[in-house]
Amino acid sequence: MNQQEFLNIVLPVKDKLYRLAKRLLVSSDEAEDAVQEVFLKLWKGKEKIKEYKNPEAFAFTMVKNYCLDRLKSKQAGNLKIVHSNYKNQDNLERRVEANEGVSMVFKIMDSLPEKQKMVMQLRDIEQLDFSEISEILDMNPTTIRVTLSRARKTVREQLIKQYNYGIG
Repeated sequence: MNQQEFLNIVLPVKDKLYRLAKRLLVSSDEAEDAVQEVFLKLWKGKEKIKEYKNPEAFAFTMVKNYCLDRLKSKQAGNLKIVHSNYKNQDNLERRVEANEGVSMVFKIMDSLPEKQKMVMQLRDIEQLDFSEISEILDMNPTTIRVTLSRARKTVREQLIKQYNYGIG
């Protein structure tokens, strides 16, 4: 596999991988590092990529595992948590995050348990189908639906609670 073939496979999913990494690691810098590390690992094993049934799902799994390993590592205490690092974000992302309601949803999502957070990110943000999520997270589709339902219910309840407190 040459460089151009590799880039044709991995570049279309770069932004999705970054968003997943950022959702898990919070820091823009850490998320960029995670995607770069995964791309390096994929490049080293580039001859095997064609063997994968779904290279995109495989890349998502690698990013998820890398991020979870970073969070569990001893270095997790040293992770830079930067909530408003807009230097490298495009205008669309700035407008979306400036919207108070969307920001609140993302904040609530960040407080969800890890599995709920990942399922909601992959389904509602990345718009992957249940079979792809199942492959990435190694969960059966029924469990994914239940997890997603619980995550959405928690977000909905928290939003209602926030807005009711703000009305008083």
